[in-house]
Amino acid sequence: MASYFKLKLDDRKHMGSSSARSLRRNGKIPVNYYYKDQANLNLVIDQKILNNAIQSGQHVFEISINDETIYAMIKDAQYNPVTEKIIHIDLMRVRRTEKMTFSLPIILEGVAKGSVEGGIVTQAANTIDIECFPTNVPESIIVDISELDLNTVMTATEIDLPEDVSLISSEQTTIASCNPPKVEAEPEPEELEGDEEDIDGEEGEAPKVEEGETPKAEEGGIMVLVAEALKRKGGCQPPSPSPHPHPNLTAIEREQSSCHQMPPTRGRTTPSTNVR
Repeated sequence: MASYFKLKLDDRKHMGSSSARSLRRNGKIPVNYYYKDQANLNLVIDQKILNNAIQSGQHVFEISINDETIYAMIKDAQYNPVTEKIIHIDLMRVRRTEKMTFSLPIILEGVAKGSVEGGIVTQAANTIDIECFPTNVPESIIVDISELDLNTVMTATEIDLPEDVSLISSEQTTIASCNPPKVEAEPEPEELEGDEEDIDGEEGEAPKVEEGETPKAEEGGIMVLVAEALKRKGGCQPPSPSPHPHPNLTAIEREQSSCHQMPPTRGRTTPSTNVR
């Protein structure tokens, strides 16, 4: 006969939140015990005894109610949001001859074939729901992944469960998978739009000028700009590119001095007059 951890419970004499806070300050935990077709009971348990029961790893505990030995399991627990200590528990009576549903942790065991080939094993589910007798509840479900190949998954239907233990979770629940590692793609260099020949033009090709359009002056083409300006203003013809008697003048100054020179008269002489 299996042995069960015994929980010593006392009756709770006062109800209310203030009474519950007083119990917790004295190291006691409020307990609510219930069973179908029976009235709920308000009990109290010592916090140290409860911690030892949880650390035992058992799911079913032996308790005494009205001098009757019965078996119960912790159905629910409330925790302090700051200290994370248990502040209240619910105990539910169980029958050792009736199967019940439990949620158990999953532990992966073995080395997957796919991991030997460089794959990475990922556990998709941490718990699974099973049904069994409360006297035969395993601490966890061991899953052997040694046959897990690369690019494959293992579902709940492939788990070897102990005797008298049946699966409650969906058979298609993914337990683990093995996939190759992800390789980050290197960013490709950005390509310039068009070829360099389209931007710079072919070597040696002169720029095309439409009819009636004045070509743009390039470096050294100041004389062209000056000539075009004088034509629009009705000025004189631009000077020839022969050396100017005043080499220190700029091109624009030479142009202006040429426009102010009087042209020589032909066939006439101007008599000289002496002004006294």
